[in-house]
Amino acid sequence: MILYIHGFASCGRGKKSQALKDYFGSIEAPDLPVEPRKAIDRLEELIATGGIDLLVGSSLGGYYATYLAWRHGIRAVLINPSTRPYETLARYVGWQRRFCDGAPFYWSQEFIDQLPLFQVPALPSGLFLVLLQTGDEVLDYRIALEYYQNQRRVVEYGGNHRFENIEDYLFMIDRFRGGSHGGD
Repeated sequence: MILYIHGFASCGRGKKSQALKDYFGSIEAPDLPVEPRKAIDRLEELIATGGIDLLVGSSLGGYYATYLAWRHGIRAVLINPSTRPYETLARYVGWQRRFCDGAPFYWSQEFIDQLPLFQVPALPSGLFLVLLQTGDEVLDYRIALEYYQNQRRVVEYGGNHRFENIEDYLFMIDRFRGGSHGGD
């Protein structure tokens, strides 16, 4: 089963998770706690139940997926992943609203301070498929391109941080996963 890991200020139900569900059938796509330690704990619980054979993470979810893939040896697809969220999310300390439903949440300095705990020291080769778009207005794709240099990487020119054309990559994700599901 696929475990979809959403990004900062997002939730498990959205365009990317729906596209994955439509193509692969049932997936896990939980709404994660805002606090990084609690989010990782929730994801670890889902992995511990067994049956998760692919992680798909977007933005901050890509950062979490990198850590979990490294820790558990599970393949991961990373969509415009954050590599240093402790830097890029520091400017958001304070009250925020989730994009998916407008629910307010507080992003604290304590949460920023937790993020380096999940930095991976060295990436094993071949564990990741990294999908990047040069038009990402939130993260500089070149940082992820360098960080994941020993991984399968696809760079699409244009696009945006939301990677709105994920449907174009579902077959590739399926092949990376090692399956032949849906999408005839």
